Amino acid sequence: MKRLLHAALLWLACLPPPVAAQEGAIVKTSHGALAGQVLDDGSRVFRGVPYAAPPVGAARWRPPAPAADWAGARDATHFGPACVQPKSSATSIYASDLPAMSEDCLTLNIWAPKAVRKAAVMVWLHGGSLVSGHGGSPFFDGARLAREGVIAVTINYRLGIFGFLAHPELSAESPHHASGNYGLLDQVAALEWVRDNIAAFGGDPDNVTVFGESAGALSVAYLLASPLADGLFHKAIAQSPYLVPTPELKSRAYGMLSGEEIGLQVAEKLGAANLEALRAIDAAMLNALPPQGGPVPQATVDGWFLHKQLLDVFDAGDQAQVPLIAGFNSGEIRSLRGLAPPVPASVSAYEAAIRAQYGDLAARYLDLYPATDLADTILAATRDAIYGWSAERLVAKQVNRGVPSYLYYFDHSYPASEALNLGAFHAAEVPYVFGAAGTDAPLPPNWPRPPVDAGERKLSQAMLSYWTTFAKYGSPSAPGEPIWRPYADGRAYMGFRGHAEASVNLLPGHYALAEEVKCRRRAAGQTWIPMIASVPARLPASPCSGSDH
Repeated sequence: MKRLLHAALLWLACLPPPVAAQEGAIVKTSHGALAGQVLDDGSRVFRGVPYAAPPVGAARWRPPAPAADWAGARDATHFGPACVQPKSSATSIYASDLPAMSEDCLTLNIWAPKAVRKAAVMVWLHGGSLVSGHGGSPFFDGARLAREGVIAVTINYRLGIFGFLAHPELSAESPHHASGNYGLLDQVAALEWVRDNIAAFGGDPDNVTVFGESAGALSVAYLLASPLADGLFHKAIAQSPYLVPTPELKSRAYGMLSGEEIGLQVAEKLGAANLEALRAIDAAMLNALPPQGGPVPQATVDGWFLHKQLLDVFDAGDQAQVPLIAGFNSGEIRSLRGLAPPVPASVSAYEAAIRAQYGDLAARYLDLYPATDLADTILAATRDAIYGWSAERLVAKQVNRGVPSYLYYFDHSYPASEALNLGAFHAAEVPYVFGAAGTDAPLPPNWPRPPVDAGERKLSQAMLSYWTTFAKYGSPSAPGEPIWRPYADGRAYMGFRGHAEASVNLLPGHYALAEEVKCRRRAAGQTWIPMIASVPARLPASPCSGSDH
């Protein structure tokens, strides 16, 4: 019997190793070895890799700490749990099937080409209003990016109340006298992990691009502005950013409560008398707070991660001086109609409201946003006031610092999106950037699916090539496609309207008007982007010399 058992063990030892242990799928990191998976094309994927210690218990609402070391080869063939977040509306086009959720969620995922050395690295920051999303979504499959010769990394970061709560007791226990911004500190920790470990996967730690959409693009802007992220990335891509005012930690500004005041209100709603009581609350109860009227997750000007308002950082030229791509979609607000004010009852009501609100700028406003189709006009004006202005301002400010930067405008729709009157809706470009459009790759269940045809695949390949060549070399290009000129060359931009189309002077007059409006509001201490459907206060009359025109 013993001889039979010995023979069986010898036979098992001679079997070929499982996929996760194939040559090239074992990588040694600073914390231990990872056993990933070799894909059919020879590229490798490593899932659920911890980049920081679990932020649980006493570590809840503390900056991320280094991950613990492990012995042996850690299984890296499964995505980690998503960070705790509310469930999406079942009817939303953005709804997706979430994996298990946990506060222990600080993991990242890596797709690496076969036998690569010093490859450019692209780190994706998912969107979701800083309250939802996860890096393991099939929507963000990095395999096609890896086939273009770059290493793709997607990450989880703390969301909602877990990622963005400021509170006086949290500030008091911090050696930096700061609180809030934990989700953004997670992003910094992930970039530090990439810096320290990506060479083992064939990546170049000195050639890292951060890119993201919506809240991910806002995160890109925060990383550009934060001294804590300095030197951790070398290029940036912001897809549909929104440069909102940010609460100050201890003082009120731009019509907002301080971050600490917001935190005290949250604690009161939860019945928590102190920080110890807050940390003792079950995660599910905290996760249920936003639907009950909890705070909108926001970053905080805390004096540590962020020293000033985003606009003040960029106006002073204190942001990271790295090449940038930024852009927005023509139909941004069609899937986010809650951001737009109600459509006026009549043309005369619309024109009267604009004259009352915009004063000496009303004629310019009505010229750019006429009352020919009130519903479309409201959507376009809201789009330009939030996403169009933010994207172009980021590019313009980088150009002011002498950094090559590029603007795009995604104006592509297709039958499924047109049937829902969505056009080129918010995030519609994401499947094209990831090379998924025109294929049967997984998309969120309610997503208007692009046709599976050669035209969609060609557009997707063009965008994939522009994005990955920018990551490699700092200037976007694509074989057989138009030359994408820098924004400094006559407000040049690349349009995507069924095909790539180089042009100049996007939406003439729109950015200049938005910049003047927002400059006046800032100077008067007003919020410059109210992220709810509301009519802001009457525009101050004094022209603003600090605006970009």
